[in-house]
Amino acid sequence: MIRPRRLEALDHSPEAVRRRTPVHRVWYAAYGSNMHRERLTAYLAGGRPPGGLRACPGCRDPRGPLRTAPVLLPGLLYFATESQVWTGGRAFYDPGPARTADDAPRTELPSQGYLLTVGQFSDIVAQEMYREPGEDLDLTQALTHGRAQIGPGRYETLVCAGALDGYPVLTCTAPWRSDDIAVNAPSAAYLRHIGAGIVAAHGWSVHRTARYLAGCPGAAGHWRAGEIESLLTAAP
Repeated sequence: MIRPRRLEALDHSPEAVRRRTPVHRVWYAAYGSNMHRERLTAYLAGGRPPGGLRACPGCRDPRGPLRTAPVLLPGLLYFATESQVWTGGRAFYDPGPARTADDAPRTELPSQGYLLTVGQFSDIVAQEMYREPGEDLDLTQALTHGRAQIGPGRYETLVCAGALDGYPVLTCTAPWRSDDIAVNAPSAAYLRHIGAGIVAAHGWSVHRTARYLAGCPGAAGHWRAGEIESLLTAAP
């Protein structure tokens, strides 16, 4: 099994923020289908990912990540709303204290960290909202307070979960909490991308990955671990 990287606590004091800004590179912590490198490539270089229903315009800078690293985010993965790319529920990150559908505590979420430019991260966030990329985000509030709502949309809340090798670790999620919205079961194609990403990034077995995803709100009660395991072992 691959050993994940532990995040460093980020000093949000004004002096510390001044020392590390302006930021030119950030770790993008992907926890949904972007954990799968093939899916991320569609956001970076453009194109339609296998199993997806929409093509992505791509980033202004289509180059691949400078580095990758498996990271654990404190919080919960859950599925809600309806994806226009995959159908079924979208993956969201709840960084606050939460419990799984069977009321067992879950404190960490496996994700894949990609070291990107600020422009690439900004363009990925824009594409998550089905917008044309082209404008860099102001990350000051996220770096200062650990969280910034840049809009009302489903992926317009930025969370800075810590730092890794001196670079801030950022991801995007919804402004609501997992308890505040009705969950929705994800599609098979979507689960396959997420599961394959977890296996590749963290070295988990297919069995462990399937059990993890089957316990996430939205998937729990709709997908059994054995069914997800079959998705991950089926020939493409």
